Amino acid sequence: MSTATAEKTTNTGNVLALIKKDVVDVVGKKVQEFVSRGELHLPPNYSVENAMKSAWLILQNTVDKDKRPVLQVCTKDSLANALLDMAVQGLNPAKDQGYFIVYGNKLLWQNSYFGNTALWKRVTKSDHDPVAVIVYADDEFEYEIVDGEYHVTKHKQALKNIDDSKIVAAYAILTYPDGSKKTTLMTIDQIKKAWEQGQTKGKSPAHTNFPAEMAKKTVINRACKIAIKSSDDSSLALLKEV
Repeated sequence: MSTATAEKTTNTGNVLALIKKDVVDVVGKKVQEFVSRGELHLPPNYSVENAMKSAWLILQNTVDKDKRPVLQVCTKDSLANALLDMAVQGLNPAKDQGYFIVYGNKLLWQNSYFGNTALWKRVTKSDHDPVAVIVYADDEFEYEIVDGEYHVTKHKQALKNIDDSKIVAAYAILTYPDGSKKTTLMTIDQIKKAWEQGQTKGKSPAHTNFPAEMAKKTVINRACKIAIKSSDDSSLALLKEV
């Protein structure tokens, strides 16, 4: 190894160590302070330390659209805010519960389908997993709207109807601890517009090869996000303040 290469490696290591000390470690301690003061209640099985370690490992290999390392491109404040957003919600990137997204020189934490599902179950204390159903063109499907809420009144589906090229809608059902249910309905056009907001614009192999499964994830994600935002959970209240 040449002297120049050795110096570059050393400098890179020093920069990473400084970022970890000034950002990652500071955010971890801040979250612990929230918890110790009773301002934040994390899941009993959630380890801030493990989540931060996972995030740090992922961030070291994350690049922006121009293949530049995010730790060099993004501001320290945005790095800290993204990590704080993740930790306050009790989520972990190692479990695919969210992703770090780059916008210009800012880093953002974005909950995934798995993250929003976990957060919804935690907020509502529901033991039921969200359920999603695909509506195909030849299905017998009826619904009504009562006080602004969707209620599916009939859905009969034959095996011959199941055709990925004939998906017309999808709906998700959230079941709460008291047994009440809430339905979210999206047309295929709404689902595809949601896909266009993502990094792959709905063109990933998963979207192309398994549109029904991706449509289910999309409508469940929408349902959980709406429910989470309408919750008065203390951790979410704190999240809005920091």
